Amino acid sequence: MTSPAPTLLDRTPRFIAVVGAMLLIAFGLWAMIDPRSFFDSLATFDPYNQHLIQDIGAFQIGLGAVLLMAGLPQPSDGLLTGLVGVGAGMAAHAVSHAVGHDLGGTPEIDIPVFALLGGLLLVGGLVRWNQLQA
Repeated sequence: MTSPAPTLLDRTPRFIAVVGAMLLIAFGLWAMIDPRSFFDSLATFDPYNQHLIQDIGAFQIGLGAVLLMAGLPQPSDGLLTGLVGVGAGMAAHAVSHAVGHDLGGTPEIDIPVFALLGGLLLVGGLVRWNQLQA
């Protein structure tokens, strides 16, 4: 027995999720690549803090990845969505700390810990994706 073709109403939530994902990822990349421009254009909450703006960008990328995974019509589940979304955000957070290594914190600890956690989450997502394909 085949299921009926999806209606416009059936496709609307996925469409909204993918559009939202693209916007979040685009704004996240903007905040990470050019934090001063992002601050001057959108996030005008003084004082300017480059590290904070880049971290905000990293987490927007993670949120966008969650929406993207949830919105794509592929075999997926909450575990895959969470692993890939949080992994992408954590990996971007590691990049933020690497770029701003001279802005404070403890880069010798932060960068490898965030990178390792992001990598583990993304590997977990890949394993889960392979399980769902089987």
